[in-house]
Amino acid sequence: MNDTLTTALARADIATELHPYTDARLHEQIGPIVIERGQGIYVYDTAGNEYIEAMAGLWSVAVGFSEPRLVQAAAAQMAKLPYYHIFGHKSHEPAIRLAEKLVSMTPAQLTRVFFTNSGSEANDTVVKLVWYYNNALGRAKKKKFLARDKAYHGITVASGSLTGLPNNHRDFDLPAIPVRHLTCPHFYREGRAAETEAQFTARLLAEAEAVILEEGPETVAAFIGEPLMGAGGVMPPPRGYWPGIEALCRKYEILLVSDEVINGFGRVGSPFGALHYGFKPDLMVVSKQLTSSYVPLAAVLFSEPLYSVIADNSAKIGTFGHGFTTSGHPLAMAVALENLKIIEERDLMGQAARVGAFMQQELAKLAAHPLVGEVRGSGLIAGVELVADKAMRRPFNPQLKVGARAFGIGHRHGLIIRAIGDTIALCPPMIITEAQVQEVITRLKKTLDDTAAQLAADGQLQKRYA
Repeated sequence: MNDTLTTALARADIATELHPYTDARLHEQIGPIVIERGQGIYVYDTAGNEYIEAMAGLWSVAVGFSEPRLVQAAAAQMAKLPYYHIFGHKSHEPAIRLAEKLVSMTPAQLTRVFFTNSGSEANDTVVKLVWYYNNALGRAKKKKFLARDKAYHGITVASGSLTGLPNNHRDFDLPAIPVRHLTCPHFYREGRAAETEAQFTARLLAEAEAVILEEGPETVAAFIGEPLMGAGGVMPPPRGYWPGIEALCRKYEILLVSDEVINGFGRVGSPFGALHYGFKPDLMVVSKQLTSSYVPLAAVLFSEPLYSVIADNSAKIGTFGHGFTTSGHPLAMAVALENLKIIEERDLMGQAARVGAFMQQELAKLAAHPLVGEVRGSGLIAGVELVADKAMRRPFNPQLKVGARAFGIGHRHGLIIRAIGDTIALCPPMIITEAQVQEVITRLKKTLDDTAAQLAADGQLQKRYA
């Protein structure tokens, strides 16, 4: 694409769009990188620059970019039945087949599916399902949710309330639903001096139980969590955390919700995060890798006991008064079915486990870099936290925006990463090979070196770190 058109697109973008997760005034100054096409693990901008998309878009393009089978599946469905709804006793084969497939793939206790268009909509649906369920049982007070600091569950009013990130709440008047946020289960940042990981886990579980008792078990409806926390900074849980949380939920009749929007379909090295960390949720939310984000789709899976109560209540009222115009959209269903078929045929879950183990092993070597405080993750998802003082785990002054600097420098090395504060997140497509992982790490090392050099030139690093 020529420079004139690239410039024209950038100007039009600045003049017309409000971008998510973006400083709008800064965007007016610097403009967008306009991505034109993608192939495999790579994307290309309108200036012809190639980038390794080490975030799989937004944690989501499992099968890589421009997979022809997904294009063909979408085209075939568009030609046959481009749209229909599933309201009022209507259905269509793609929705039926996908619901059946998801029930067969996920943990055995999850037997029912409700389709939405995004993870945020799905978690809003979870809130409504839980409230509806408890009202049907005559438990009018049992409406509160437990979530965690630094959790990410979406950005709509209810899901944004469950999210535990301050900038998702500031000036949006959130939280807008009853929710208590517990300590983030990140041992590196939240563990106390001389505290072991086992002691840390015990303290978090004691805190959770104390909050339940403080609020009153009769008022606490559900605990929601990402098995491995993603958008808050890529934080695996400490050992024993999830079985302990599940035990508390069973003790106090609290529903357990596994938000697998990022974790699901092999990303963490197992088919689902709940399986990986050893707990049985009552509800599970999936999205992203469900269609490789080629089309919008999410789903809530839930257990038969929940369905039975909800179904009985819909009979009492005369309807289940919730749904979206595009719930179960046939195009999304068809793409998801083909995407899951590719994941199974090519053993991408197994590949994510094997190549993910290699990626974690190679990334761990970056712990020796002067900027790196911790390398963490599981499977094909990782976080590299940058610190001012490795020995003291002292973070950089937020005003330095070190993560954002690394994010920008990464583009110069042909690498798209994500800065979550000063944690660099990596979540490449599940088709990535070991050789390609090595190239990601080579480019990331150059990015970190240049970031350190820039900080040193600005007088922000001690000489031994320069």
